[in-house]
Amino acid sequence: MPLVIQIDTASAIHVHRQIYDAWRRGILTGRFVAGDRVPSTRELAGTLGVSRSTVSQAYDQLVSEGYLETVRGSGTFVCRELPDLPLRTDRVARRRAAPRSVTLSLYGSELLEDYPDDVRRPGFVCFSQWEPDREEFPWRLWRRLLARHSRSPSFGVFGYADEIRGDEALRREIASYVGRSRGVNCTPSQILVVNGSQQGLDLCARLLFDRGDSVIVENPGYPGAIRSFKAYGAALKVAGVDREGIVCQDLPDDARVVYVTPSHQYPTGVSMSLNRRLEILAWARSRAAVIIEDDYDSEYRYSGSPLPALQGLAQEVPVIYCGTFSKVMFPGLRIGYLVLPESLVPTFTRAKRLADNFTPILEQMALRDFIAEGHLERHVRRMRRLYGRRRAALLESIRRHLGDAATVYGDDAGMHSFVRIVDPELRKRADRNKVQLRSAQNCFLDGNHPYEYLFGFSSLSERAIRDGIRRLARH
Repeated sequence: MPLVIQIDTASAIHVHRQIYDAWRRGILTGRFVAGDRVPSTRELAGTLGVSRSTVSQAYDQLVSEGYLETVRGSGTFVCRELPDLPLRTDRVARRRAAPRSVTLSLYGSELLEDYPDDVRRPGFVCFSQWEPDREEFPWRLWRRLLARHSRSPSFGVFGYADEIRGDEALRREIASYVGRSRGVNCTPSQILVVNGSQQGLDLCARLLFDRGDSVIVENPGYPGAIRSFKAYGAALKVAGVDREGIVCQDLPDDARVVYVTPSHQYPTGVSMSLNRRLEILAWARSRAAVIIEDDYDSEYRYSGSPLPALQGLAQEVPVIYCGTFSKVMFPGLRIGYLVLPESLVPTFTRAKRLADNFTPILEQMALRDFIAEGHLERHVRRMRRLYGRRRAALLESIRRHLGDAATVYGDDAGMHSFVRIVDPELRKRADRNKVQLRSAQNCFLDGNHPYEYLFGFSSLSERAIRDGIRRLARH
């Protein structure tokens, strides 16, 4: 066991007593845990630069007082049943001075409010999450792709990356993929691979505005973006959302940045109409504003043709397109990407390097092959059919069991539905009948919205969805 003990040779206290005090204090304060192996007298004497007999004298006293025990043939250990245990929270604890409070930065002071997590509760039907269905992912194929690039420990895979922006071949595949599926107009040089879309939003917040600058967000909107922008000091300006998306009449004139989720608005689920897309681009062009387009789950549209991304429609308007593979593959992959205007690529690349150097290479190379060999698009097509059936089961069950008390908003898309249920007893009844709900309250920046809920359906079977809604209606 590596051990750090400070010996003061100028002290009037004998060295063996200093060693004894250090061990006893460490044991009583929990630094050394019962059952830990203790260095031999020879090893510790060599480490401290003292005689072996000095260490032996300290050990003998610790053994005699019941702090250490010797096991023949195995060595010396911290005793499992220690003396003076009440002292651990009494005399010894009082001896340790409480650390002084630390003054946080302006950014840190904005993070005092905790971000709520919806942990799955055992035995509950969980509508509060909408992760991809991991059981349906082709894990055997993914393991084969990982193994393909990990057989030889090459510098390119396990060393420091030469390309901070991401694996060049992966960026080519992403550019091709978003061009085909979303109408994004870009070259591989415009793509920055990031650790999930949240890191992309964090980079945008750090680089696009200063404290006090006006930033427009949708209301209701995505809490992950709202909290990040607020923490960096943005003066948040809200724009309402109607059945065509963000209301452009609400956009103020002085904003530098506007954040939108046009393909499947979070949380309401509406898709921004083409006229509204052209309107917000015209607004940004006339005010030299930057648009952040978060396209978090656009792959899952169950009827009609998907509208092109804002980025593909933009002319002379800087649009940063933010995408992720967390929704189409699995969240633990932690690979997202930004499509940047050419002028912003160098600055974002430098900021990415300062943040974490680069995104892990092995997963990038496996993802490159997953896209290039057509596995991603096949997987998306299969999951789109599956999720479409699950969404239909959810809506049918809501109509049957909740009736006029529930109103479903949004388009036929995404992995969750936005539902207004005017029932003050709903949360109590859900808890009693083991149904886990998520309120949409933290998505709103104004007023109290107690009756809005987000129903995730992507990770639940049709049977579980129907059972959950039946439970929700049970009095």
